[in-house]
Amino acid sequence: MADDPSARQPSGATGVVALADGTLFWGHGAGAEGDAVGELCFNTAMTGYQEVMTDPSYAGQIITFTFPHIGNVGANAEDVEAINPHALGCVMAEPITAPSSFRADKPFDQWLADWGRIGVTGVDTRAITRRIRKLGAPNAVIAHRRDGVFDIDALVAKAAGWSGLEGLDLAKDVSSTQTWTWDEGPWTLGEGYQPGNLPAEAPHVVAVDFGIKRAILRQLVDAGARVTVVPATATFEEIMALNPDGLFLSNGPGDPAATGLYAVPTIRKWLATKKPLFGICLGHQLLGIAIGAKTAKMHQGHRGANHPVKQLSDGKVEITSMNHGFTVDAETLPANARATHISLFDQTLCGLELTDQMAFSVQHHPEASPGPQDSYYLFRRFVEGLK
Repeated sequence: MADDPSARQPSGATGVVALADGTLFWGHGAGAEGDAVGELCFNTAMTGYQEVMTDPSYAGQIITFTFPHIGNVGANAEDVEAINPHALGCVMAEPITAPSSFRADKPFDQWLADWGRIGVTGVDTRAITRRIRKLGAPNAVIAHRRDGVFDIDALVAKAAGWSGLEGLDLAKDVSSTQTWTWDEGPWTLGEGYQPGNLPAEAPHVVAVDFGIKRAILRQLVDAGARVTVVPATATFEEIMALNPDGLFLSNGPGDPAATGLYAVPTIRKWLATKKPLFGICLGHQLLGIAIGAKTAKMHQGHRGANHPVKQLSDGKVEITSMNHGFTVDAETLPANARATHISLFDQTLCGLELTDQMAFSVQHHPEASPGPQDSYYLFRRFVEGLK
């Protein structure tokens, strides 16, 4: 590190991102003071930073925002996907600006501080992104001290000593611990979130919470389903006791192979009932494992709100929201499964379905929070199938 220019702390630096190999990215601290260790990734979305920070799928990760103007619409109590943020912190190119939105309750800097999340601004985020694309997502520590005094050797050692996401089950850490119902629909200007007011005879979906986003629940309600949420560790018997018409497998963080140790047996029992199933993100990966396919850690992952995905049935291209670091290997799908969507960035599998029953899943996030709404139809397809 002695010969590395990045090791020399610039004057006035109060924030740093320390990689496991000793590389340092200096900047100015924002939000909470302290440090946190996790996987450093990048997200290319141009908006929706609150939704990104509160997405449980980002547990164990530090987000580098490639879009420079983060914080310009402030923060509010509505644009969140969970009760509290799950991303460990965020790295930004420009200083956090004052809010410029009538919906803002507070500046993003204050929001980060209130939730104990660390930010570092003034960083060369393009250099981080290029490094990740070339070398893969590294272990890193993000740190902020107002006095600018850092024990760099200790931070680097902490990054180097972290286990990484591979083999790590984080779904149990972010999942609900009890069963609960959800009846809130999508947001509308001037009205906020309104109850779905669905009749008792509406189809009933049980959603397994591996780290579920609120926007997903709202889309299920908007499509016409009554929704009950159960913990990630819910057994097949506990799910069936709720008398569901369909099962939904949610998004979530960590390694699907690790979560699958307890989730896959339940999914296989459900598939045996031939009742409809729909999975998103981690739920997609778990369905893949349940039918005999393999999953693998990706080099850099897909994270952003501008990812093109092709439907193989008709060639239609959807622009989608993505957030994942693992993928299902299409070459390992069994004979009764087929690919339905692929990424146009790298041809990885983005959707699958079984040919002998209604069970399908997608790797991308069709709830579009943040992101485009091209894939809303998947919720309608699922709920219509329950009827």
